[in-house]
Amino acid sequence: MSKPRSVRHADVAGKVVLLRADLNVPLEDGNVADDTRIRAALPTLEHLLERGAAQVRVCSHLGRPEGEDPGLRMAPVAAQLSSLLGDERIVVLENTRFDPGETRNDQAFARELAEGCDLYVNDAFGSAHRAHSSTEAVARLLPAYAGLLLE
Repeated sequence: MSKPRSVRHADVAGKVVLLRADLNVPLEDGNVADDTRIRAALPTLEHLLERGAAQVRVCSHLGRPEGEDPGLRMAPVAAQLSSLLGDERIVVLENTRFDPGETRNDQAFARELAEGCDLYVNDAFGSAHRAHSSTEAVARLLPAYAGLLLE
């Protein structure tokens, strides 16, 4: 098995990047209780921004919802990430597991995630082994790179 290309070698200037991060963090009373995983994603996010990405769309799962669960929305995660980086080029997408296609590695959901993106970066160490739309299927639709956590 070949080693995936590193984001260090990706031309991201002016491009829209889909970043799969592991932002599956504990929530308490609608707030992030432990932001360790969010902080772990910062080096790759900072690298993409420093290299001139036009936008970074961050996708992740949060918990194991059976469909849409208001208690597992990504808004608290997005707020915490914004407080740490505060760059308007970062857009946190909604919980990938709200779509039933995510865990089925559904091609249609992968196309939805990839739409409008120029390349894909997988920085989700804790989820990289899963054959889900946001980790496996989308990597076949866009030029794919390993994030700094996966190096």
